Amino acid sequence: MKIKILIVDDHQIVREGLRALLAFDAELEIVGEAENGRVAIELAQNLKPDVVLMDVVMPSLNGVEALRRLRTLAPKTKVIILSSYRELEYVHPALDSGAAGYLLKHSAGGELLRAIREAHAGKTVLSPAIEQSLRQERQARFAIEGRAPQGKVNLSPREWEVLQLIAEGLANKQMAAELGISIKTVEKHRQHLMDKLNLHDTAALTRFAVARGVVGKGPMTPELPPLEPVAHHS
Repeated sequence: MKIKILIVDDHQIVREGLRALLAFDAELEIVGEAENGRVAIELAQNLKPDVVLMDVVMPSLNGVEALRRLRTLAPKTKVIILSSYRELEYVHPALDSGAAGYLLKHSAGGELLRAIREAHAGKTVLSPAIEQSLRQERQARFAIEGRAPQGKVNLSPREWEVLQLIAEGLANKQMAAELGISIKTVEKHRQHLMDKLNLHDTAALTRFAVARGVVGKGPMTPELPPLEPVAHHS
């Protein structure tokens, strides 16, 4: 039985590159594509993919928040984050939210194909560079603190959404339309964010969102994964 794949990336050229790569593997079937996390959630519930390849920084709803929701709505679906960002501020939220893996977009085609199979089999898959960074971080924390720091930011899923839209520069009216809620409700969420985070202006909220990997650090040229198929020798 084929492994069903859903591709989620806000850059069409990346989606096309992934589709071209995966098409060479007869054991994989691409069942759909989405340009942001909100569409991905809808498609995942309808198409029931085995594995989702998800970008982390996307407009409207980022990959980590979409991942959190998919863990509840489609718990059997494995999500591999496929991103250009290698900083641990992006990696930790993804893994903490239940990602089956975190791969960099410059990974070799064969590495991605193996990762899909391993994630489908229930294993956790990481790019070598990510593994090395995590190992170095653990060693540094142990040397300095003797343990990992405690404490998490206690925001609701809706508050994470509002935080992302604030950081993307949307006004309250635009956020209300995007989320299907009233402007007054948006204002309440904004105030709750400021109170919980002790940040009292839009600039501070935006800096926090960037630091937490909720949005990107600025425009990026998307990296395409290699399109060469894995060589098969007869």
